[in-house]
Amino acid sequence: MKIEHKTRRTEPSSADGVDRRGMLKCMAWAGTGMVWGVSGGLATSSVFGQAPATKPTFTFVQISDSHLGFARDPNKDVAATLRQTVTRINAMPEPPAFVLHTGDITHLAKPGEFDAANEILKEAKTGGVLYVPGEHDFDGDGNAEYLKRYGRGTQGAGWRSFDYKGVRFIGLVNVASAKSGSGDGGLGVIGKDQLEWLEKDVAGLRDSTPVVVYAHVPLWMVHEKWGWGTRDSEQALKILKRFGSLTVLNGHIHQILQKVEGKATFHTARSTAFPQSEPGKGTPGPMRDLPAEKLKSALGLSTVSYVENSGELAIVDSTLA
Repeated sequence: MKIEHKTRRTEPSSADGVDRRGMLKCMAWAGTGMVWGVSGGLATSSVFGQAPATKPTFTFVQISDSHLGFARDPNKDVAATLRQTVTRINAMPEPPAFVLHTGDITHLAKPGEFDAANEILKEAKTGGVLYVPGEHDFDGDGNAEYLKRYGRGTQGAGWRSFDYKGVRFIGLVNVASAKSGSGDGGLGVIGKDQLEWLEKDVAGLRDSTPVVVYAHVPLWMVHEKWGWGTRDSEQALKILKRFGSLTVLNGHIHQILQKVEGKATFHTARSTAFPQSEPGKGTPGPMRDLPAEKLKSALGLSTVSYVENSGELAIVDSTLA
């Protein structure tokens, strides 16, 4: 995969931005997969399996929350379900350009857990796998194990950006304070240094540039009490609001939720390891009482396609069932 950094002429910002009181649309917790497209700031959807109207310029896959090292109910073999995910990727009609893993690769940030994940994911027929860390990937040694494997080409705790066929991809790290006793109540935090980097990173982009942001914790407040949100996400979204196509991909909550506000589409992915309860219902954490026959229908991956010159990103969610 070719990754390049480009500087573009700055154009006047559009007056239209992310409408914080805009349309809110959430899919059912384990609902049917949908295809989402964004064009001109408007989101449209179609049922899973419907053929796209236009052949995409390229496709990439998002997976999340693999939790290698977890071995309890409802999934005592998370390596097996990650392998099944790779099998699904390899069965795609055309190999995806790359895979984005949105964090919690491991369960306890142990070297053996990282190694096991790498052995499985290297079998994916794709141009490469790019990562952002989850809170479970942070060890007690300055995130050393994660950065040793995935830190090349990143800054700080592992944030990065790259261009691919006209789309700017931005990987943010919003879990660096999750285990630091910072008093943030488990919420994600981007932080001052990363926000300053983000502002500089996009300063030279045209307003018409499609932007895809990927991070672990949602950049919208799904459920504050459970820490399912990012405390300073509004500051990041203010920087990004001028772009006509903004797609934000997250993990962390192990279920599909989507929200559309103005020109921004937010999407959280299923886990490849285990599901969690709906926001505010029951308690956060693995659904231990999930019947074994229903496990695979609650796990899955997301496939994202981009059509050049249309500004459209289409997201298809599928399960392992």
